[in-house]
Amino acid sequence: MIDKLSLLAVYPEMILLVMACLIALFDLAVKDAMRTPTYILTLVTLAVVAGLQASYASSGQTIYAFGNMVVSDPMGNWLKCFATLAVMVTLVYGRAYASGRDMLRGGELFTLSLFSLLGMFVMISGNNFVGIYMGIELLTLSSYALVALRRDHVVSTEAAMKYFVLGALASGFLLYGMSMLYGATGSLDLQEVSKAIGSGQIKHRVLIFGLVFVVAGLAFKLGVVPFHMWIPDVYQGAPTVVTLLVGGAPKLAAFAVVIRMLVEGMSPLAVDWQQMLMFLAVASLAIGNLAAIAQTNIKRMLAFSTISHMGFVLIGMMSGVVNGHAEAAGNAYGSSMFYVVSYVLTTLASFGIILLLSRVGFESEEISDFAGLNQRSPFYAGIMALCLFSLAGIPPMIGFYAKLAVLQALIATGESMHIALAVYAVMMSLIGAFYYLRVVKVMYFDAPSITLPVSAPLDVRTVLALNGALLLVLGLLPGGLMTLCSNVVLKMLTA
Repeated sequence: MIDKLSLLAVYPEMILLVMACLIALFDLAVKDAMRTPTYILTLVTLAVVAGLQASYASSGQTIYAFGNMVVSDPMGNWLKCFATLAVMVTLVYGRAYASGRDMLRGGELFTLSLFSLLGMFVMISGNNFVGIYMGIELLTLSSYALVALRRDHVVSTEAAMKYFVLGALASGFLLYGMSMLYGATGSLDLQEVSKAIGSGQIKHRVLIFGLVFVVAGLAFKLGVVPFHMWIPDVYQGAPTVVTLLVGGAPKLAAFAVVIRMLVEGMSPLAVDWQQMLMFLAVASLAIGNLAAIAQTNIKRMLAFSTISHMGFVLIGMMSGVVNGHAEAAGNAYGSSMFYVVSYVLTTLASFGIILLLSRVGFESEEISDFAGLNQRSPFYAGIMALCLFSLAGIPPMIGFYAKLAVLQALIATGESMHIALAVYAVMMSLIGAFYYLRVVKVMYFDAPSITLPVSAPLDVRTVLALNGALLLVLGLLPGGLMTLCSNVVLKMLTA
């Protein structure tokens, strides 16, 4: 029999699941072309779920439920809250875009978004290999359907097929690695796996074999080199609103899975997986930044920049344990969490501007489409400039402090290899600044090819203004969010 504590731990997930099913049924009776009733009901559902997650996180409680398969802790609850808000913002930005491309003939965009969010919740709360895998599959299956939502659009269906094939391969890697670890340790529970590995009674070679496949599967979900080729194709081929659904909130869930599986489940193997993460980070920073320079499509450029940003996240992950000691773990993993949150916040605003500039029959995807944006709308050009400065790591934007926090955590280890890696990361960031500043130059100094004024509904204008303001405010005053990230990671480590 299920106890009340277990039900309490997954109460937000239950509400999300029930409402996703009800909204799918309710939408059958909606005749409005813009799906306004469905849209409003979806946003209300997300707002309630986000509020619940925030209240759970603020309570500071850690609950293990359903026989330790699920964990509800402050870190997971804050990540779920941020992911819910990210999906809300994405739907606000993307409804007009979707309507203009015949993607609102039904309510699939809203219901699939809710189911993908439910998958993220399961991933974030997973304390067991099976639970984590179920969450990943729910998210990825929903994402495949979202990418192919424009059924009669050749580029979108091609992107969905590439995503599906590569995603199936990555799931196979992850599942095979999990099965190897289960065979070696005799458990699917992350804490039991960690104890078994720490006992020293299992052959190291078997563990490393399983670990390699697990890291390969996680690397695909993060989109880091050499498992990155789906990122530019899916970002460019998917409808822009779906690109934001795939490239925004899921990064928070992917970070949580990396923390759960590598830090909570395989911390005795930290020396081994940190070396793997270092290779992934070095390759991602180089290929992500260098390939982005050659792009003329802004969605593809942002895709390659995502690869480099995930390299920075891995840098924070690999500096938590040094010489078998984990004194700096809270600061290191907290800086990675801060980086992911700041990246998602910036991505939302940048793609929000791309969605806003896209009109019926016209995709604002080329960098040249942003020519003279400042002359058409100084307000939206200013928000896009804030996003690009943040992604480039230019002060006083939040992106600068995120990079600084990760590099400080790396240098604090005192290891010569880590210091060299920090210098390398800074050099790659300088290269990356070029392609961001190129877009700023196009917006402010090139003649506009389109003279139509930029207009947006009130809800989009309001959310974009708040989003842009947060990039600057959290860059000037990052202490609160950074402290929050460090504290919840420490609570997770000591639970």
